[in-house]
Amino acid sequence: MYSECDSVVSARLLFDNMYERDAVSWSTMIRCYVRSKLYMEALEMIRKMQVLQIRPSEVAMISMITLFADRMDVEMGKAMHAYVTRNLEKMGFQLTTAFIHMYAKSGNLASARLLFNGLNQKTVVSWTAMIAGYIHCNKLEEGMKLFARMIEERIKPNEITLLCLVVECGFVGALELGKQLHVYILRNGICSSLALATALVDMYGKCGEIRNARAVFDSVKDKDVMIWSAMIAAYAQTHCIDQAFDLFVKMRENGVRPNQVTITTMLSLCAETGALDMGKWVHTVINRQAVEMDTILKTALLEMYAKCGDIDGAWKLFKEVKDRDIGMWNTMMAGLGMHGCGKEALELFSEMEREGVRPNDITFIGLLNACSHAGLVEEGKLIFEKMVHAFVLVPKIEHYGCMVDLLGRAGLLDEAYGIIKSLPIRANSIIWSALLAACKLHHNTVLGEMAARQLVYLEPQNCGYNVSISNIYAVANRWNDVAEVRKAMKNKGMRKEPGLSCIEVNGYVHEFIMGDKAHPEIEKINDMVSEMGNKLKEAGYMADTSAVLRNIDEEEKETALNYHSEKLAIAFGLISTAPGTPIQIVKNLRVCKDCHTATKLLSKIYQRVIIVRDRKRFHHFRDGNCSCGDYW
Repeated sequence: MYSECDSVVSARLLFDNMYERDAVSWSTMIRCYVRSKLYMEALEMIRKMQVLQIRPSEVAMISMITLFADRMDVEMGKAMHAYVTRNLEKMGFQLTTAFIHMYAKSGNLASARLLFNGLNQKTVVSWTAMIAGYIHCNKLEEGMKLFARMIEERIKPNEITLLCLVVECGFVGALELGKQLHVYILRNGICSSLALATALVDMYGKCGEIRNARAVFDSVKDKDVMIWSAMIAAYAQTHCIDQAFDLFVKMRENGVRPNQVTITTMLSLCAETGALDMGKWVHTVINRQAVEMDTILKTALLEMYAKCGDIDGAWKLFKEVKDRDIGMWNTMMAGLGMHGCGKEALELFSEMEREGVRPNDITFIGLLNACSHAGLVEEGKLIFEKMVHAFVLVPKIEHYGCMVDLLGRAGLLDEAYGIIKSLPIRANSIIWSALLAACKLHHNTVLGEMAARQLVYLEPQNCGYNVSISNIYAVANRWNDVAEVRKAMKNKGMRKEPGLSCIEVNGYVHEFIMGDKAHPEIEKINDMVSEMGNKLKEAGYMADTSAVLRNIDEEEKETALNYHSEKLAIAFGLISTAPGTPIQIVKNLRVCKDCHTATKLLSKIYQRVIIVRDRKRFHHFRDGNCSCGDYW
């Protein structure tokens, strides 16, 4: 009963106080842990059963196999399979189906298919497990063939079958197969339950088909919180920001109380777009409707404040929480790092150690990034050494990437390249892109060209790396090489990712690209851009045309700089908000040197705090200065 009610603590307390425990008692406790995704606790229970030589029941075995499937622990699954083969004369179809699911989910389709083919009597459950396995492993053609064969053998798929297959299609982004399943549901008059409709909305959302998702959503009369949440998530995944917020409001107007999933989705969307006002409003909804605040939701709230530029709000929330897990500590340290507060992140790490919380690999990624953004080279080296020797953590490729970024950003390019040459594993795009960014910053054409060629080899379809090598050539005035790179990109059908800046005003997020002419207030915005340009010149500003990497004259370069996306966003912020109101912008690319200089002056000219979040970090502009100290 406690297990079914998700009261794990009460279930374990009762279990521990039992004088006699049989196989059923152990099975029930293991299943309780598996249901609650407390995998390590479930594994510990299995080990204790082995020590006490308690033979598990078939139900316990199925729970264990489900556990190994969820963890994708194929070695433990194989050991379980061997145990069953040794100790049972005949394996029933339920156990066989559990093994099919485990092998398929772990990517071992050959073993799954061998078991499937060996079944004398295949049920709809075993067919579902095998077909779902093919879809999960992106073997869509084989999955569809098996589905067709299932129909031919007059095994009618039930709602659970279709639900599982639609969920797997969403997981791998198999839009066409998902559509075929939807058509089958409609043609065969299968009554689409709320669960199946929710799965279809989720699948279409994950595949970017927002119209089909909305059509399914609108066809449901009595909507529950899950389908509302799925539709909101679909809008969030396709970056339909305003629609997601509007639907969230409509959901509440319809008397549907948001749950933790809905709230977490909304907070993640606010964090992604930098919509602080909306994030604060969602926080108010949490308090007003007394939404249960678990650690995951508290961490999402903290991340929202940090990513929306309010690091003080994030810090206040962090201090209020008593039951902090490692995820929350990591989020706070990463937030401090993004804002250039490297020393504060290191101090927080020391506090975490004093409280006896053991760091993990993600902790050190956040700390190394914090050191990189703050220019704390020696401290970063010490942190890396501490991770390896004090905490005995094996560095991953991400940690080496952080070290290359730390050294490269500080201009220690030879040392950064030395790390790459001595890597115990092959350098991937994370490593080489960190070196390339450093070479671009410090104008090292030779090393930058080599890094770019490695990246183009590793990811030939990634346009960004081709653009970076083109930019390095442009800085060196190698215009013929620039032309060759751009010609090659054109022949491959590559297009450069445009600079995009977002600003939230009165609850709506406005997006701008360079030279934007689509905004309804573009004339007023252009007038403000002209005013900004005049006031900048009066303040002694001179455009840094080195940021314009095109072979055009200086006047054209200055004009191009005036209409960078962040300058348009700042102009809109100035005409749309009251004097003294902070302006907050989110940019998809790194801020260029000219815009950085101009924004510093604009913060002083207009007496505004301007907060810009670029691809890498935050810049807080105030009274002519930036929080990054011109180190970014």
